[in-house]
Amino acid sequence: MIRPNVDEYFMAMAKLAAERSTCLRRKVGAVIVKDKQVISTGYNGAPKDSPHCSEVGCRRKEMKIRSGTRHELCRGVHAEQNAVIQAAVFGVSVKGGTLYTTHHPCVLCVKIMINANLDKIVYKEGYPDDLAQEMLEESDMIIEKFHGKDYYK
Repeated sequence: MIRPNVDEYFMAMAKLAAERSTCLRRKVGAVIVKDKQVISTGYNGAPKDSPHCSEVGCRRKEMKIRSGTRHELCRGVHAEQNAVIQAAVFGVSVKGGTLYTTHHPCVLCVKIMINANLDKIVYKEGYPDDLAQEMLEESDMIIEKFHGKDYYK
């Protein structure tokens, strides 16, 4: 019997969450876990009741904005942000949790995760944001690149 380890299990969930993304450039999913239990998930897309990029187009793509820059020009909420927000909406603390994400978080998400007191980030794909990496190195947060088997493709 082939059984995924804990990291593989939660990363597969993050990849499944990414399938809900309406972003035209990059589909990202995130899962927040505490004590080996999922407490929140998120994917990148427009705010609640707003048109999705798949409906109105991508401003960043149209303006030829380089990846990892000018986040304020994106109409979408990032997967990591949505996971923290969803936990807050339902009154669930993420303090001490681990966030599994399909991509290395940007600096905006890193700042949120630091202030939300998450303990650890596990990410699969890289993302070009030097300030995010610098801030993580200055924090007490553990960050790990995922090296497990890809159960969900």
